[in-house]
Amino acid sequence: MTPYDASPAQAATRSAHPASRLPSRLIDGFGRAVTYLRVSVTDRCDLRCTYCMAEHMTFLPKAEVLSLEELDRLASTFVGLGVRKLRLTGGEPLVRKGIMTLVESLSRHLRSGALDELTMTTNGTQLAGHAADLARLGVRRINVSLDTLKPDLFRRLTRGGDLSKVLAGIDAALAAGIQIKVNAVALKHDNAEELPALIQWAHGLGADMTLIETMPLGEIDEDRTDQYLSLKDVRRELSSFWTLTDLAYATGGPARYVRVEETGGRLGLITPLSHNFCEACNRVRLTCTGTLHTCLGRDDASDLRAVIRGGADDAELERAIFAAIGAKPQGHDFQIDGARPAVARHMSTTGG
Repeated sequence: MTPYDASPAQAATRSAHPASRLPSRLIDGFGRAVTYLRVSVTDRCDLRCTYCMAEHMTFLPKAEVLSLEELDRLASTFVGLGVRKLRLTGGEPLVRKGIMTLVESLSRHLRSGALDELTMTTNGTQLAGHAADLARLGVRRINVSLDTLKPDLFRRLTRGGDLSKVLAGIDAALAAGIQIKVNAVALKHDNAEELPALIQWAHGLGADMTLIETMPLGEIDEDRTDQYLSLKDVRRELSSFWTLTDLAYATGGPARYVRVEETGGRLGLITPLSHNFCEACNRVRLTCTGTLHTCLGRDDASDLRAVIRGGADDAELERAIFAAIGAKPQGHDFQIDGARPAVARHMSTTGG
């Protein structure tokens, strides 16, 4: 199957049926333009982070997972409808067989100017072997999830992970000219005291750093309430010895950024619980099964796999996407102290 380009067919369909002409952009019911699509290419991962997954996960059978061609078609349709940023996620995207074929195909939208950015979130374990090719294909920024620089703690948090592989991946990406942002989940009993050192280390590499509050997604083996650490409290603590200056800088995601004057680096804060980021939400998430979630914190879902496997043409696929975007909720309803997770699906299924 050749790479999917929607534009010619879209134009023909719209010319032939002016009465049913669709909007040219994805605007939700609250007037927010959707310009950012996160695409999960697999639910599988080579780590088992304690706050993300259960230790013994049951992964999806291959038949339920979109093919690379199907992922390309769906992502390209969104690009044709005004999405300017694509982020590939997982699970761990670099464990997906053939992932670089998909990256190479999607990179055509960078060359055409239809897409501003093609990027990725990874745990970094496989990054050393792919960094040079990612840079060659136009990937300029990568987020690496890393919660600690202590090998023993890393091994425990990831249930067996090797920190040295992640550090080697970061080094390889930087050497290839890729900008790195380090993402760390703030964990009250594990890395809270280490966060200043982690920030200093990232800034010393010339990398941005983002802290994230733990989110109530999916059943895991631990009590998230016990690990929840408000980033309001973290910021207050950091401000006791550093000068934090608010910035207007944004990358299209939910982080609010400050500059740490003493390190010269940027620090992002993602606060879905202590201060939600819904008012300017511009993003939706496509899972590896073709389910479109328009809100990370709700169980809304539109089955685009059924649409494309049912033989939908370009216009029918577009109509399904517009219907889903039109139903995007105003905001999520995360609560860390709920009796059950706010959302049943795991973060690894949703795609970050």
